[in-house]
Amino acid sequence: MTPLLSVRDIRKSFPGVKALDGVSLRLDPGEILAVVGENGAGKSTLMKIVAGVYTPDEGAFAIDGKPVAFAGVGDAMKLGIVLIHQELNLAENLSVAANIFLGRELVRVGSLGWLDDAAMTARSRDLLARVGLDVSPRALVGTLPPGQRQLVEIARALSLDARLIIMDEPTSSLTQKETDRLYKVIEDLRKQNVAILYISHRLAEVKRVADRVTVLRDGRNAGELARDEISHESLVRLMVGRDLRQFYPRRHAISEGTRTRLAVRDLTFAGGRDPVSFEVRAGEIVGMSGLVGAGRTELAEALFGLRAITGGVVRLDEAEVKTSGPPSSIAAGLLLVPEDRRKHGLVLSETIRDNLILPNLASLSILGWIVRSRVGRLCADLMSRLKVRASGPGQIVGQLSGGNQQKIVLGKWLARQPRVLILDEPTRGVDVGARSEIYGLMDQLAGQGVAILMISSDMEEVLGMSDRIIVLHEGRVAGELTRAQFNEEAVMKLATGG
Repeated sequence: MTPLLSVRDIRKSFPGVKALDGVSLRLDPGEILAVVGENGAGKSTLMKIVAGVYTPDEGAFAIDGKPVAFAGVGDAMKLGIVLIHQELNLAENLSVAANIFLGRELVRVGSLGWLDDAAMTARSRDLLARVGLDVSPRALVGTLPPGQRQLVEIARALSLDARLIIMDEPTSSLTQKETDRLYKVIEDLRKQNVAILYISHRLAEVKRVADRVTVLRDGRNAGELARDEISHESLVRLMVGRDLRQFYPRRHAISEGTRTRLAVRDLTFAGGRDPVSFEVRAGEIVGMSGLVGAGRTELAEALFGLRAITGGVVRLDEAEVKTSGPPSSIAAGLLLVPEDRRKHGLVLSETIRDNLILPNLASLSILGWIVRSRVGRLCADLMSRLKVRASGPGQIVGQLSGGNQQKIVLGKWLARQPRVLILDEPTRGVDVGARSEIYGLMDQLAGQGVAILMISSDMEEVLGMSDRIIVLHEGRVAGELTRAQFNEEAVMKLATGG
């Protein structure tokens, strides 16, 4: 069979960085090829070259066995190659149909450029049916949930007669139900002979959807796995070049007599439902699980002072904390790493240095003047401790990989020596190598007596890192599991109201 796509010895460099160093891959019609690797391995650069966003420095690729060279995205689209970015590129103030045909609007025959709304609506309805999305073409995109927006993007790709769709982290903001819907759409596309390049950090879903996996490491091919060879262990081994026997390190166990550091009693808050009670001991990692909508993030926001507390008590080391807002929580040593680091955890347009010092200005200043030597020591210490991969503290945070951005969010709080650290989805969008480093840091902090409340939708993560698991269901604590009781079925039973 002639490959739909053939990439040979692609090389691409940016100032000071060799992103790709002789990468090759092939993709057959109707095949689902997953491309995985740590952040910085070259996945995004390769996909942008295939989609015509970047031009390679060296190498060649062919479509249907014929050599091609793209001058831009338009050339790739003409050959049926469409890239769906992780951050969806939709105009929320326009209708579904307007988004599907944006920039390629249909006009009435014989008219002076008048849009043919009826034709676009009818065509959109057919495309939406093809991806299994039952919404009106006239609905505003801004009113749709993330999963339906993802399907609108796929419908837009199909409107371009796509033969190859590149999906970059397609499930990163989807619920499990929406993810299952996406899997069904991918399978339908396969039957329609549409090929898919699938990029994901979630190794379990790679195993579920991929026919083959190409693994990149440091800008080079690290290996390839056929469907029956795909496993968590084999993927990790190729991605990082070593076995991660202790992927979830827990070297610091807590003793029975360890004191309670955070005690939450009958807490009610804006947007909450039933009163919530739980506790976390010093040096303990408590996982908080639950389905989407269970109220985990809302609880974290209330503890940090982002939501008004309407009743109950929060105690830190037996002393009651009045969380009137984030400043009071920060002063008490109760800190939050938010779920969406790009929106709520970082100033993306500023440097690593500025992000690290922003919540620590008081300790870095004398009489209101920032002491540069203190700033230098703080940045050097945190970047070394967290193994931040960057050109230096002056690099813009928005240029960093997801894993390194997450390390900066953690780093700015470490300088404040937290007593309680709430981690909301601490490894979302983070590659396997950076995950291991973040888990090691969590274990280290627990060993220093920090109480950690870890909110996560990753079942492996919850089971692997927690000393106890608290499960929420519809805003209430449905139950608690000790380590001896850990298994996925027990967690899901509680999460679904059992």
